[in-house]
Amino acid sequence: MFEEILKATGETAYMVILSTICALIAGIIIAIVLTLTAPDGLKPNKSVYRVLDFIVNILRSFPFVILMVALFPLSKLIVGTTVGKEAMIVPLAIATAPFIARIIESALREVDKGVIEAAKSFGATDSQIIFKVMFKEAIPAMISGLTLTIISVIGYSAMAGAVAGGGLGDVAIRYGYHRYETDYMIVTVILLIIIVQVLQTLGNYFYKKLSK
Repeated sequence: MFEEILKATGETAYMVILSTICALIAGIIIAIVLTLTAPDGLKPNKSVYRVLDFIVNILRSFPFVILMVALFPLSKLIVGTTVGKEAMIVPLAIATAPFIARIIESALREVDKGVIEAAKSFGATDSQIIFKVMFKEAIPAMISGLTLTIISVIGYSAMAGAVAGGGLGDVAIRYGYHRYETDYMIVTVILLIIIVQVLQTLGNYFYKKLSK
């Protein structure tokens, strides 16, 4: 059991870390475009904002299990397979990116308008306002939102076990459900609870530290 659980934990960490990094990159880009092109943004553009806003809302509305199955052809195209931890990174990243985009967009748009106007009065460019003013002010809110997102990704990765995606979810289903080995199920659940609690504690710590 120890070897199986250890291997599965490594696979879960691999899926969560890589998919979160990919989703974070995409989410930051999307959030910046949404923030810039919003009606009250630095570069208002209704067409771009509405199209991107619609796409983000569509992706967020898909249940992960359905999205995962729908993206099997894309996973096959990118990594050459539809099973295993590598194949799950594609749907995990695509499912997570819209949530990260919304979290970052909301955090950026909550920045005090007075601070932005002050930066403009000093001749700051749009990129300077975004990265040196808005991002700096929004970091605590983004940390809090990203913590919840990572916890959700862990839950998504567990669902991937239903389709031979690897990780702790796969062990729980193969041993705990199909083979009725309850000890595997109990250990997996306890381990997931511990991981989530540790992540939430770290997220709270950094949020409080950065808020000061």
